[in-house]
Amino acid sequence: MSTYLIYAIIPFLIGLFAQYKIQSAYKKYSSVRTQTGVTGYEAARKMLDAHNLNHINIERVNGTLSDHYDPRKKILRLSDGVYSSNSIAAVGVACHEAGHAYQDAESYGPLKLRSAMVPVVNIGSFLGPLLFILGLVLSGMNDLGYRVAEIGLIIFSATAVFAIVTLPVEFNASERGKSWLSGSGLLYQNELEGVAEILRSAALTYVSAAIQALSNVLYYASILNSRNNRNRR
Repeated sequence: MSTYLIYAIIPFLIGLFAQYKIQSAYKKYSSVRTQTGVTGYEAARKMLDAHNLNHINIERVNGTLSDHYDPRKKILRLSDGVYSSNSIAAVGVACHEAGHAYQDAESYGPLKLRSAMVPVVNIGSFLGPLLFILGLVLSGMNDLGYRVAEIGLIIFSATAVFAIVTLPVEFNASERGKSWLSGSGLLYQNELEGVAEILRSAALTYVSAAIQALSNVLYYASILNSRNNRNRR
């Protein structure tokens, strides 16, 4: 029970806290309008154009906090609550996503690595646990089971590596967004502080995701190690 508490429950609680922080900050600043009246779309468009990224289109997508930049199609997608809203939250989120477009234009290393890892992670998150469980079942019969479980664990570990690589990508995008906004004249100082709070809360969700992913891998490793030690006795 103590092992499960460390590797599963504690990271889960951290994740809940992170979600509470971002939802709370987003709700708070979604109701605070920018004094200049600039919308999320307008702020993102200005930021992109300032970096000669006029070719990048901005599209509206459904959902809440579903905003993202697609480096393959060179499209920045903003959610309904960000695209046409003139709230501080909308502007902060929009400029964060525009920061990813800046990264793409500059061939930012961590972004390129994360994009390249997507196919591996998609396979690993599905195939890794299956091989791991199969290996545990077979481990009571022969050594092949341990090898299969180890391979499953290694493949699944890609999800943790992906979550860790995501951290500098997201932190850097936020810094780019805040830096551009501070010199753009679109927001006043007190509004910039609101943007900073929003993006700090968002950063916490990425940190918690990395902790959860790494904890899952360590938990699987502890199970395999425990099974191996028990069978050697």
